[in-house]
Amino acid sequence: MTGTIDAELAESARPAVSDATLLKVERAASGLATRSVALMDERLPWFRTLPALQRSWVTLVAQAGIAGYVGWARGGLDGFKLTEAVFGAAPRELARSVTLRRTVELVRIAISVAEEHLPALATDPAESAALADSLLRYSREVAFSAAGVYAAAAESRGAWDQRLEALVVDGIVRGDGGDSLASRASALNWDFSGQVAVVVGSRSAALAGTADRAAAAGVSALSGLHGDRLILILAADTEQVLAKGVDSLLNIFGDGPVVRGPVGTGLSGAMASARTALSGLRAAAGWRDAPRGVDADSLLPERVLAGDAEAADYLRRSVYSPLLAAGEPLLGTLDTYLASGGALEPTARLLFVHANTVRYRLRRISDITGLDATTSREAFTLQIALTVGRLADSV
Repeated sequence: MTGTIDAELAESARPAVSDATLLKVERAASGLATRSVALMDERLPWFRTLPALQRSWVTLVAQAGIAGYVGWARGGLDGFKLTEAVFGAAPRELARSVTLRRTVELVRIAISVAEEHLPALATDPAESAALADSLLRYSREVAFSAAGVYAAAAESRGAWDQRLEALVVDGIVRGDGGDSLASRASALNWDFSGQVAVVVGSRSAALAGTADRAAAAGVSALSGLHGDRLILILAADTEQVLAKGVDSLLNIFGDGPVVRGPVGTGLSGAMASARTALSGLRAAAGWRDAPRGVDADSLLPERVLAGDAEAADYLRRSVYSPLLAAGEPLLGTLDTYLASGGALEPTARLLFVHANTVRYRLRRISDITGLDATTSREAFTLQIALTVGRLADSV
């Protein structure tokens, strides 16, 4: 009921323009469109740089806009049909190459040409004033329609970008590289040439604005959901900036552990980081006191126990093999020290050496492996490394 009343009021408020005048306007549409484009070319430097095809689209839109006025004045077009009548003359690519601000400039020029020439087509001065007023109302409708076209294009682009982002994240998680993945990443203006790391954890409701928050921290971000897991791919110029970005984004994850994969470069580095981070997330429950945002490499013992062959191979290559190459005194000292519960004096007595000798050998072990046997966590990692190394040797 209210809508009907509003429509009737709008109709009664619309100035009356005769059919004869509207017919003249319709016939003049092509010439006025040509004049409008010539004025655009004269006043807008950026318009002169458009390719010929896009300039022809603008001409079609201008002509359709003037012709659309006739249907609007006769009351035969509602808002949706007005959009179709005016902007349907050009393909969607025009909205991508001509911004909304520039479209407003084009509409303003086209309307100014119409306001200058169309009132002269009226049969008498009273109708000329009515035609001018009607054009003013019509220009407002066209402006709203233009805004609607760009809003729809932005929504469509946003939805497509989200879908494309999800495909890129899914491809990285599955390790599905190749030209298609690189092409999709390029379409998102994503640069994998810097430092890249993948962070995983449980999903939460705090995902809105992730890209903006990452940008504020100096990193670029892609995000995707895989079941109840949130996958975050971060890129930055340096590893230090990347680490700060990870810290600033930890609160977008839900409850439970959050694991960061190793830093890499390129798509292959991102895929390796994702694989390692997911392995760490599966094993994180084994370390009750793991810090939030823990590195996957800090979870190597748990990953080995959870069946991660890559983690076992890494410990064998980076810990066991170098110790084996260093000679028996170091391996024997480490075995005895671990078997003694990390007690220095009992280890020295069992080895028939001075305690300072044990200290020296433990420092040498730390220099070789990067792990300090005097801390319980790293002693546990060393124990697992010795175990997987000897199991591999026994096969």
